[in-house]
Amino acid sequence: MKKTDLLALISVVLMAVSCHGGGEDFNKAPKPGRKDMEEVNRYLLRKDREVILNYIERKNLKMQESPTGLWYMIQKPGAGEFLKDNDHVIMNFECYLLDGTPCYSSSEQGPKDIIIGRTDLEPGMNEGLRLLKRGSEAVFIIPPFLAYGLVGDGKKIPPRSTIVYNVRIAQ
Repeated sequence: MKKTDLLALISVVLMAVSCHGGGEDFNKAPKPGRKDMEEVNRYLLRKDREVILNYIERKNLKMQESPTGLWYMIQKPGAGEFLKDNDHVIMNFECYLLDGTPCYSSSEQGPKDIIIGRTDLEPGMNEGLRLLKRGSEAVFIIPPFLAYGLVGDGKKIPPRSTIVYNVRIAQ
């Protein structure tokens, strides 16, 4: 190999290695760790709860909280057994945000035809329906983590929104 060819080869190799930049990238922010994410999650849960409690107080509602964080108020108890998996029900409803912004309702979309545990519903709604009987009327306040979470529904419910449902189960 000629001396000039060897120098050219060494130059190319050195340029390739130096452009690779195998060192640390100081422009990147450190990724949050598990503890950081848990702390943020706890903070968001506390804030959601505060907002819900303020809403309940402002509206003078007599709500109960389930162990999972669903808030509910049974306005009319209904009759018979509590709803359970595979029960078929028709639900009339109004869904709105805590600020009163309407999202969805059976008066616009028609009643929902639901098979408990099988119809795709928010986790909070699935839980709430099991607290009801045929003919029941209730109010549910569903925090973001039991509703549409960090992303919303992509239509009318924004990211990280608490939603309120007024529901009526047909006989």
